[in-house]
This record gives sequence, structure tokens and C-alpha cells, in this order.
Amino acid sequence: MSVHIGGKPGDIAERVLLPGDPMRAKWIAETFLEDAVCYTEVRGMLGFTGTWKGQRVSVQGSGMGMPSASIYTHELINEYGVKSVIRIGSCGALALDLNLGDVIAAIGSATDSNMNRTRFDGLVDYAPVADFSLLRKAVELAEAQGTPIRVGSVLAADGFYTDRPDLYDSLADYGVLAVEMESAAIYTIAARYGAKALTILTVSDHIKRGEAMDSAQREKGFTNMVKIGLDTAIA
Repeated sequence: MSVHIGGKPGDIAERVLLPGDPMRAKWIAETFLEDAVCYTEVRGMLGFTGTWKGQRVSVQGSGMGMPSASIYTHELINEYGVKSVIRIGSCGALALDLNLGDVIAAIGSATDSNMNRTRFDGLVDYAPVADFSLLRKAVELAEAQGTPIRVGSVLAADGFYTDRPDLYDSLADYGVLAVEMESAAIYTIAARYGAKALTILTVSDHIKRGEAMDSAQREKGFTNMVKIGLDTAIA
């Protein structure tokens, strides 16, 4: 049992989906997994293990932001032997050719966080990237599912609100597709400890156009994303 996860050894599968919201973890477990069992409720950050297409998979809430995601990714890998983590979540689009409900696979993660600068004593701008084998599987499975998927870089932001929206314009000019809050930390921790990681996102908001999905759009869009994540986890 780790400090922040109450599961016992063997409770957690080697393949984990990592939504930020614990209630989304509960929804995924109840909607998609068979024989799902809750293995932790510590701090309200729910985790479940069940099966998807006969294969054992866990889904664990990770909280909002990189500090929280770092804790759960670190403990899943080092305390429970998890081999792959797939973040699934929402994002705000920056690219004008993205629309609400579009699915993104993040090949790389820019960040305004100091976490990695501190890790490398300020000497290196480390580039957190996805595991290519997971990325390739996700693209192939999305295509087979009939869900268009966009591959590119995202921004993992330390803050949800910003006083510098002009920076989003600059990032878009450099090909950054969208903004979220966890991927850079998850990619870094997974790389450090020899695990695989990928981030799959659904565009829930368009920052440039001021658009947002309604509840029905979120359910359908997130369903496609979750199925891609689950199929990728067991492939």
C-alpha cells in the first residue's frame, strides 16, 4: 500500500488509464469494465480494476495538475509495478482547424512548469514525449474504430487561468494543438522509471473561438476517447 493509493499488492493491473477526475474514473469503470472493483478511496481519488475484452485493466484518478499527476504516476509505477499509463482527459484547443469533440494523441508536451527545470538543475529543457509504441497503437486503433485522431504537441500548463493569453497565440504558431495540465509530468515520470506513457485528449473547449461542449457532446466524445485508450492499453 502506497502513501496516496490504498490498493494492496496485486490489486492494480499493469495497464492503467489515468483520468484526472476521480468521478470520471468511476464512470469509466461502471460503463466499460466488467467485474470492476474499487481498490482505493484514499483522499477521494478513486481507483478501479476490472476487465476490458477479457484483459485486466485499471483506471485511477490522478487529480488536477502536474504535482498531483506526478504522485500517482510515481506510485503506480514504483509501488504497484504498472508498466503503462494512458492519460485520458479534456483539453482546450489552440489550433484553428480543431473542433469540439476532436481527439488528440499528444506526441510531445511543452510546459510552463518549473518541475523539469528543477529536476535538471536548470541546465536542460527536457522534452517529455509519448511512448511511440503506444502512440502508434492508438492511431491505428482509432482509425479502425472510425474516430479521426490528431497527433501533435500539447501544452501542459501549471495554471488553469492565465493572464497571458498572447502566449497561446505564440504556441499555436509553433504547432501546439491544445492546452491541458498533466501530460508533461506523466511522460517524465514514466520515462524515468522505465514505463510507457501516452496522453489521449478530447477537445472540450476551443480557447480561440470561445466554444465549449455541452454535456451530451462530452459523453459521446469522451466515449470515443476512452475506447481508444482501453484498446490501446490491451493491444
